[in-house]
Amino acid sequence: MSPRAVDPAQVPRRILEQTRHLLVRDGWAALSMRKVAARVGCTATNLYRHFASKDALVHALIDEGMAELHGRLAVAVADGGSPDERLECLCRAYLSFARTNREYYEIMFMLHPERMERYPPESYRRARRNLELIEDVLADGRGVARDDARLPAAATAVWSALHGAASLQLAFRVDHSIDHAALEDELVALALTALHPASP
Repeated sequence: MSPRAVDPAQVPRRILEQTRHLLVRDGWAALSMRKVAARVGCTATNLYRHFASKDALVHALIDEGMAELHGRLAVAVADGGSPDERLECLCRAYLSFARTNREYYEIMFMLHPERMERYPPESYRRARRNLELIEDVLADGRGVARDDARLPAAATAVWSALHGAASLQLAFRVDHSIDHAALEDELVALALTALHPASP
């Protein structure tokens, strides 16, 4: 594609889309600004006007994915219902996001570049809002103070279970005989036990 064939207003969006595809297909080590520019149909010089490096590109994709995930989770818990119902909706929304946004999910959580620049602290704080949503719903439903020391570990345990199942499914590592809807039900049931007192 000729560089002139690309609408300048669409260049940043196309850059991110093509970077996402290349990252998932070829990995971080094989990604180059020249490859992205060639896929977009612009010059490498033009690409650098929008993103300073391939690390900046990857960080932008992680930012987009985290923001989209947060939007999905926020909508899921905003519909009301009991805290347990809100936690169930959050869990199902998380798993749905992973299934329907495979490329984003892999870049957000499963990409392991050896020498990528550190994710910016301000971006990390925004990304952490997703975990904080889980903390909020757990605290609300369990009568736990927001500063309770158990809360971060409980929320991380819930997230770990969801992420583990999502990543195994995306990697086709779940036994094909297991019904995925039943697995999701079990994950929700497991999440609902978080911070509940043990049965006597």
